[in-house]
Amino acid sequence: MRIDGSGTLRANCVLCPNPGPMTLDGTNTWILREPGTRGVVVIDPGPHDERHLERVARTVQEQGAQVAVTLLTHHHPDHSDGARYFSELTGAPVRSVDPELRISGDGLADGEVIEVDGLKLRVVATPGHTADSVSFHLPADDVVLTGDTVLGTGTTMIADDGLSDYMDSLYRLRELASRTGLRALLPGHGPICPEPLDKLTEYIDHRESRLAQVTAAVEAGDTTADEIVARVYAGIEEAVVPAARSSVRAQLHYLAKRGDIPAELGGI
Repeated sequence: MRIDGSGTLRANCVLCPNPGPMTLDGTNTWILREPGTRGVVVIDPGPHDERHLERVARTVQEQGAQVAVTLLTHHHPDHSDGARYFSELTGAPVRSVDPELRISGDGLADGEVIEVDGLKLRVVATPGHTADSVSFHLPADDVVLTGDTVLGTGTTMIADDGLSDYMDSLYRLRELASRTGLRALLPGHGPICPEPLDKLTEYIDHRESRLAQVTAAVEAGDTTADEIVARVYAGIEEAVVPAARSSVRAQLHYLAKRGDIPAELGGI
């Protein structure tokens, strides 16, 4: 399944030209619309890139439609910094968990159903990557838009104290995929994931493997996040070392809370 311009029946992606180690090919801005209607939902307008934001607005106009609301999966600037300018372009409110990012719009509540011209999205709280991360379940297409909770390729960064929440979020999404027969995950970066159960199981297994590696590093005598990064993430690009360090801290916090390593290592 291609990502830019093909999407699913109700979802199209406009790829922002902001590639990088943390953004992969760029930020995926999703345009959702019930066929034959005018009301559009935009998810993650992206960074403050005026050409990209104008392209998204123009794409909606060329469909004979109008943006009714913009939703943010989380607060990171590559997803949210363009929201204010995009709201000025479209006149649409911006809704998010983070109150500082809302523009003439309400917050987002777990389990809430958002309806625009017959299009129904259910908010699924998926904290871990950030405390305010949410995903959106589009049952009519059997897809979930995951923001940075699940990426199209590779794995995501975890907030320093977010691994416990993140593991709960992965298990929750996997249960949703199993129960509803999801056919794809639509991520905030990278290609569509057409095998949701396999992808989520891969993510869970990867995290458990990393936890075992970090535990082994501590048992081998490593006592700082940098020492563990050097051992567990040997050979990674320098640009992603800060993300690896953050993930290690999250893993240590989780392992200490679980009692697998000394409590004092949970705060390094």
